[in-house]
Amino acid sequence: MGAVWKKIKSAIKGRIPKHSFEMWIEPLELEKGSNDNWVLACPNFFSKKRVSDLYGKLIKAELKKEIGDACNLSFAVGHKSKPGQPSKNLHNHQLPLLNDSIRPHNGRFFRKDFTFDHFVVGASNDFAYSASLSLASGKERQQNALLLLSKTGMGKSHLSQAIGHHVLSQYPDERVYYVTAEDFSNEMVQAFRQDSIAKFKGKYRNSCDVLLLEDVHYLSGKERTQIELALTLDSLFEAGKRIIFSSCYLPADIPKLNDKLRSRLSCSLISNIEPPNFRTRVRILQKKVILNRYQMPDDVINYLAGELTDDIRQLESGLNGVAAKSSLLAVPIDLNLAESVVKNIVRQRKKITIDLIKKLVCKYYNCSIKDIVSRSRKQSFVRPRQMAIYLSRRYTDAPLQSIGKAFNRYHATALHSIHRIEQGLKENRSIQKQVDFFHQKLESGRF
Repeated sequence: MGAVWKKIKSAIKGRIPKHSFEMWIEPLELEKGSNDNWVLACPNFFSKKRVSDLYGKLIKAELKKEIGDACNLSFAVGHKSKPGQPSKNLHNHQLPLLNDSIRPHNGRFFRKDFTFDHFVVGASNDFAYSASLSLASGKERQQNALLLLSKTGMGKSHLSQAIGHHVLSQYPDERVYYVTAEDFSNEMVQAFRQDSIAKFKGKYRNSCDVLLLEDVHYLSGKERTQIELALTLDSLFEAGKRIIFSSCYLPADIPKLNDKLRSRLSCSLISNIEPPNFRTRVRILQKKVILNRYQMPDDVINYLAGELTDDIRQLESGLNGVAAKSSLLAVPIDLNLAESVVKNIVRQRKKITIDLIKKLVCKYYNCSIKDIVSRSRKQSFVRPRQMAIYLSRRYTDAPLQSIGKAFNRYHATALHSIHRIEQGLKENRSIQKQVDFFHQKLESGRF
């Protein structure tokens, strides 16, 4: 009967969306199977109810096709046991990960979908795409360093990992290292503590053919790491190795960066990635729909592309949210469903200004606007100022220079303020709560 159940699952797989199959049908196990009575084991009570309501008739119909007669179908919570083995509950049964990653020779894993084939090219990123593909293919050896520049969520990591994928597939003997600037810094500190700095230097200078270094702007203020990285880059440049950086800011705009490293980064081919236009956003959504085997009407795709304009991550969030809500509630995907998802994602960006953020922050910290734009370095003024600058960068389209000017600061100081809050989000629970509070206020429209 196990073979019959496999055939039934295979038939159902071709009739429902991929995400629905993986969520509801794939985890089911055949607990009992005979000519007149079948029992399928579900992971939990919620799954049992959903599968019974959504797919009970479909499974029963496929079952009848396979065995030729109608039979009783029921669902239970649990897991079938092999003879001689104790019974186990599916609550403790872990399914394999759906998105296996690819490991470069050293560093973080690559996402298997972050390839050139899956990257949607448009007017906003065509130069970055061409430069990345050229460097990955080894066609452009006069320029062996590339800096991918954009705001968060525009595709820097996708292109960076696509280069790694391409190199590993075309030149399997090449040693590809994929790390973030923070990883590099932490690894260097650990090497000093363990008295293995010589091994660390040899690893990057002598055993690396392609270095993919993400988020170099996080090196701001880390003088010791900057010196070591600059020396490492000198060795790689002289050896003709390929180097790909990514950053949210131009090298000239990163504060507390030593001149040697700034010069090295500036010598790279700088490729800016702009926010995608409507046409590109539609194509991105269409690509994601195909890859995920969603069934999405064109009017819903156009609606999502028109409303979700911040970045590609927001687009994916909206698309996945619509598909998940449809699957969980067993309702069709239409504009009403899409609107209910989008209203929880879209920020009221047009209503949010730097002046509004100033007022909101000052009210929360019990200080005046005059205080946070003053030259005072009192901590009671510095933290509200940094928070307001961080929120202005996130919730408005104003360039860094304009934000700095609004707070009577240079753009480098504004960038430092943003970095301080971002660092606090990782290390300080209090700052996390404060940022969450402001996010809730701004995104809900309750200013």
